Amino acid sequence: MNTSDGTRIDSNGRTDITRRLQGLSDADLPFHGHDRIKEYVMRETNNPVRVRPRRRMALFLAAGAATCAVALAVTLSIGGSDQRPASARPEPAAVQLLDRVALAAQAAPAPSIRDGQFLYTKTKGHSTALSETKGGGMTAARTDESAEHWVSVDGSVGTLTRSREGEKTDPAPNKGNVTINGPTYRFLESLPTDPDRLLEMIYADTRLNHGSDSGSTTGPDQEAFVAIGDLLRTVEAPPGVSAALYRAAARIPGVVLVPEATDAAERPGVAIARVHNGERTEWIFDKSSLRLLGERTVTLKDSAWGKAGTAVTSVAIISRGVTDTAGQVPKP
Repeated sequence: MNTSDGTRIDSNGRTDITRRLQGLSDADLPFHGHDRIKEYVMRETNNPVRVRPRRRMALFLAAGAATCAVALAVTLSIGGSDQRPASARPEPAAVQLLDRVALAAQAAPAPSIRDGQFLYTKTKGHSTALSETKGGGMTAARTDESAEHWVSVDGSVGTLTRSREGEKTDPAPNKGNVTINGPTYRFLESLPTDPDRLLEMIYADTRLNHGSDSGSTTGPDQEAFVAIGDLLRTVEAPPGVSAALYRAAARIPGVVLVPEATDAAERPGVAIARVHNGERTEWIFDKSSLRLLGERTVTLKDSAWGKAGTAVTSVAIISRGVTDTAGQVPKP
């Protein structure tokens, strides 16, 4: 039989996690953990999808509190992760895949980047928004979010975005307020490569930006998972930092593996995901190279956002590079 997301389940109730996943054998993946994935996803599908503001597919979010405040908050404990039920811990299969992805990222050559240059990223994708109809119902509409972005390496100038709507320049960040939510490449170079220290910093940053006063009901684990995904998708970090981000994600409770996923460019891959409020946020990787292809959020039940399995937001990373000027496309 098949689950609502198309994953096949055999007669013993085990999902075919290892299907077409190179480098992992059945012996590597404890199947009692697969049962927990199924139980967790099926439980979440019974919860209603909440109408909430969708995350913009922009390159960076607005900068939050000052870096010094983040540094002070690093001393805060991650908070109760060891006291969570075993079923909420990271799935062993997901931990193993993230470790392989981290090794591949760490093996990549560090780029030679000068101040004054720009990080280039081309993306393809869409976001979905709900609007109320005259009859009092809700209708979902997609918006094309495909774009090209040029981000200053040292933050000395603003970010240039080119989309179907034209060109837009966002202001340069205040260098005293550069954070994980709005980093420069130079800031990323300064981040710790120890995954535990880095995860502490990310949890502290999400507390500052999504604390009790913000009205957020997402929770610290989901906020941390989304923050890492935003960072990985929007800017290419130094190899050691990228590896640490993947290993930090492997420590977040509730992280699971999805064996089949497709990005906004229709490229198949394998995904690391987390389910929250009837939606599954997925980071999609190429099965051979383990390169990050993109990210999407899938609804797990029929709702105003669409039928079960609908990608309410999806973005694919088409190309990346370094240029000397904003607006210049790097050579292949």
